Amino acid sequence: MTDRYAVFGNPVEQSKSPTIHAAFAAQTGQTMTYSKQLVALDGFSEAAEAFFAAGGKGLNITVPFKQEAYSFAARLTARARHAGAVNTLALQDDGTILGDNTDGVGMVQDLQENLGWQIRGKKVLVLGAGGAVRGVLEPLLEQLPQHVVIANRTIDKALQLAKGFAEMGYLLGCGFDMLEGQQFDLVINGTSASLAGEVPPLPNDLLTADGHCYDLMYAAQPTPFLVWARQHGARAVSDGLGMLVEQAAESFKLWRGVKPETKLVISELRDNLT
Repeated sequence: MTDRYAVFGNPVEQSKSPTIHAAFAAQTGQTMTYSKQLVALDGFSEAAEAFFAAGGKGLNITVPFKQEAYSFAARLTARARHAGAVNTLALQDDGTILGDNTDGVGMVQDLQENLGWQIRGKKVLVLGAGGAVRGVLEPLLEQLPQHVVIANRTIDKALQLAKGFAEMGYLLGCGFDMLEGQQFDLVINGTSASLAGEVPPLPNDLLTADGHCYDLMYAAQPTPFLVWARQHGARAVSDGLGMLVEQAAESFKLWRGVKPETKLVISELRDNLT
C-alpha cells in the first residue's frame, strides 16, 4: 500500500505543498501520495486521528492549526517544544505521533545555503511577535548572531518572546517606535502586514550599508516590505518562497529518511507563481 501524506489547513486550496512533495518524491524515487485537506476550524483532532487511523504516515500543518498539532502530538522535538507550535506530524515505528517544527531550520537553510547570506556575528531585527516569529527564533539564534531584536506593535508580546528565548542568545524586545537610531545587518519581516499591503512603521535609516531584508511571506510580485527595503538601500532582498521549500524538505527527510535537493524545486515554483 502506498504511503499517504497530506497538508491540513483552513484555508488550504492555495497550498504549494502537494507540488513540492511530488517533486521531492520523483527526485528521490519514493513511492508515496500527498494531498491537501480542508479541515473544519473545530475539527483538527478528529481529522488527524482519522487520517492516521486510516494508515496515513505524516502530515504538514498550516494555519490555523499549528498550536492544535502541538497538543495532538504524543512527543515533541526540542525545537517544536520551544516554538510552541508544530508544522509536521510523523507516525513513529511504535505507533506514536511525533511533532516537529521545521519552519526555522527551513528559513536558516534558505538564508545561508540558497541566498549565501551570513547570520553569525550580524545584528538582526525580527519584525513581529506571533507564531511565525516564535517558530524561527531558536534556529536563528543557533547561528550565533551578534544580537537579535524583536520589534512588535504590542511591546509586551515582544518582551515576553525575548524573555522566553533569552537563554539561547542575546535577545531584546521593543516597540517599533524604539527602533529610531538603531541599524541592522539583517531584517526579517515576520508580521502579516504584507498580506494587507502594508509595512510596519520603520525608520528610514534602519539598514546598515550591507543591510539584507527577508520576508517570511512570498508572492509573485515583491511584497510591500521588500519594496520598502529596496527604497531604503537594502543590499539584497528575498521573500520566503525558498523557506517554504526548505521546511518541506526537512519534513520530507523526517518522514522518508532522505533529504531532497531543493534549488530546482524553488526555481520551478518561482517560475509558476501568479
